[in-house]
Amino acid sequence: MEDQGYRYETHMHTAESSACARSTGEEMARAYKQAGYTGITITDHFFYGNTAVDRSLSWNAWVEQFCRGYEHAKKCGDEIGLQVFFGWESCYQGTEFLVYGLDREWLLAHPEIRDATVEEQYRMVHEGGGMISHAHPFREEPYIPGIRLYPEYVDAVEGVNATHTSPKSFAHRNPVFNERALSYGREHGLALTAGSDQHTTGMLGGGMVFSRRLADVHDFCRAVLAGEALRLLDGLSVTF
Repeated sequence: MEDQGYRYETHMHTAESSACARSTGEEMARAYKQAGYTGITITDHFFYGNTAVDRSLSWNAWVEQFCRGYEHAKKCGDEIGLQVFFGWESCYQGTEFLVYGLDREWLLAHPEIRDATVEEQYRMVHEGGGMISHAHPFREEPYIPGIRLYPEYVDAVEGVNATHTSPKSFAHRNPVFNERALSYGREHGLALTAGSDQHTTGMLGGGMVFSRRLADVHDFCRAVLAGEALRLLDGLSVTF
C-alpha cells in the first residue's frame, strides 16, 4: 500500500477529443504519473458537449476519433505504470454527466446513446453495466442555462470538483459549488465522486483516494458505490 493510499483521477479531458483541452492523452498520462497518481479516467466531452471531433462523421468514425485521447493515454500508461480507464462526459444543454464502466465497443454498438434523454441514458448505461455521476451539479457559468437535478437518474454526484477550490485553478472558482453538491448528494443518499476536471497538465490536485489498487474501471464503479474512498481531494491539501 502507498503511504497516502492510491490516488485516482475521475474527471479529465484530452486535446484529441475535447475542444477545450490543451494537452494530449500522452501528456496528461505522464503528468499524472509524475504527480503520484495510481490511475486516471479519461472523460472527454461527448457528442453534444464541447467535443473536438467532427459531428458530421458517421457514428463509427466519430467514435473511433473520440476514443483517440483515451487510447493515447492508455498506451502511455501501460508503458509507464499508470492505470488508464475509459469514460465520457455527456451534455444536456449545459447539464453534464460522467459515465463510467462502458467502452468503445459498447459505444459502437449503441449509436442511440447519442440522442438519448437523461432517463434513457440512465437505463442504457445501467443495462450495459455502467455508472453515472452528475458532474459539478451546482456550477454557475454562462454556458449553463440553469441548475437541473436528476437524483433518480444518477448513481452518484461529483461532490468535489477541484476547479472550484484548487488554488491552481483559473476557472469556475467558487467553493460553494462543492458545498452544495456534497449536501445534495448526502441528502439523496447518492454515492460521491471527486475529480479535477483537468484540461491541461497543470495539476489541480483533485480526485479520490482508495486504500487499495483498483482492478479496473468496473472495480472503480463498485468501490464508489460501496463508499470505499478514503478521501475526496479538492486540491487544497495536496502538494506536488
